[in-house]
Amino acid sequence: MSSTFTAEIAATAARLVVEEGMEYGPAKRRAAKILGKQGTRAAELPSNDEVEDEVRVYLDLFCADTQPAELAALREVAVRWMERLAEFRPHLTGAVWRGTATRLSSVHLQLYCDDSKAAELALIDKGVDYDVGGLTGPRGEPVDVLTLASRSDALGELVTVHLTVLDHDDLRGALKPDVRGRTQRGDLAALRTLMNP
Repeated sequence: MSSTFTAEIAATAARLVVEEGMEYGPAKRRAAKILGKQGTRAAELPSNDEVEDEVRVYLDLFCADTQPAELAALREVAVRWMERLAEFRPHLTGAVWRGTATRLSSVHLQLYCDDSKAAELALIDKGVDYDVGGLTGPRGEPVDVLTLASRSDALGELVTVHLTVLDHDDLRGALKPDVRGRTQRGDLAALRTLMNP
């Protein structure tokens, strides 16, 4: 597939990410379909970095007046939950960490637990309603994702918060920067540094 077409998919996916709050994977597949290439193999789709670059361009062009405040509001929600769940070594990841989030984005926190059920018990103790889902963890095995809704006064609406429950040992390799030298996640201190440079 040509690099021009890959770039078109990345740009279309970026629009879906910003305007509809889609995650990168589904946005890339839908973008390929919109552009008439629904049979595109995963290897032919743009990388997440390419989509993220296009998201930043889109935000600069169309959302520069609203996105910074929305990002700040979502980071405040992240801080609140990181403080409440401090015993589980929470790390923020995804668009809220990377600075590309809008009010449609979810907050993604990773919890590093000695006991995989401890986070769930903590939510029950705090009287928090949540749903349990799952995804494939860093070592290829299924991990729980606890999803809850949290009020943002700044946004005037509920924000979806996903808590991915990982093993404590997974934290060791989690803070390595990517090929561009950017980190994929950060703890509460790192987040506060981002919020108050």
